[in-house]
Amino acid sequence: MQFYGPLDQISLWGLLAVTVALIFAAIEGGYRLGRFRRDRLDDEMEGPVGGIVAATLALLGFILAFTFSLAATRFQSRREIIVEEDNAIGTCFLRAGMLPDGRGPKVRSLLRDYVDARLEVLQSKDIDGLLKRSDELHRQLWKEAEAAGREHPESIVVGLFVQSLNETIDMHSTRILVSIQNRLPLPLWVILYAATLLTMMGVGYHEGLSKSRRSPAIVVLVLVFSLIFGLIADLDRPQEGWLKVGTGATVDLRKMMDELN
Repeated sequence: MQFYGPLDQISLWGLLAVTVALIFAAIEGGYRLGRFRRDRLDDEMEGPVGGIVAATLALLGFILAFTFSLAATRFQSRREIIVEEDNAIGTCFLRAGMLPDGRGPKVRSLLRDYVDARLEVLQSKDIDGLLKRSDELHRQLWKEAEAAGREHPESIVVGLFVQSLNETIDMHSTRILVSIQNRLPLPLWVILYAATLLTMMGVGYHEGLSKSRRSPAIVVLVLVFSLIFGLIADLDRPQEGWLKVGTGATVDLRKMMDELN
């Protein structure tokens, strides 16, 4: 079961190009409408129109700032949840070494495989297969915990291990929710694009109404807004893009596991 956002079918470069084209088209459409109105109506003043355009630009800036903050917060949450899960796995790995009846080496081997699967999830787009692998490792680890619990029901060491393993499994579910499922909703993207295109139509309309030629500054305006859209989309994509959640903590955990082998 893959979890896609509304724009994930388009690459980031493709999304940037589409956004640039849409904004340019909106400005051009507004410009032509402004010229049409200017040639046929002499009583429409450009001053009030300029005030409306300025107000809508300010509102659009607020919406973009809100959306960027939301995407950045979720990106930071992904980074934090990975570190928390690494800590839980590390604790489980250390306590596994104290399990009775020689279960420690097998459990530790399973935990190493689990960390390897997590590293692949962070670096690969094949999320489905890797999540199934993680679930299978969960089941194998819990079997070992159940067996140890039945054989040593009063063991404090076994109890501590079961507690840490349970936390590891819970953290996995939380990470899936935060890192993969918790994306910017489609209605927010629709409103964001609609507000941007309508605002840019207003900019073009005011330019056509004021009898001015197309200013090169429009190019700067289009590129700035398009880059902001691209940055927001990048922050919302956990598995691709220019801004990725780092794997340093997980790599360090894997090295620690090898050292304690």
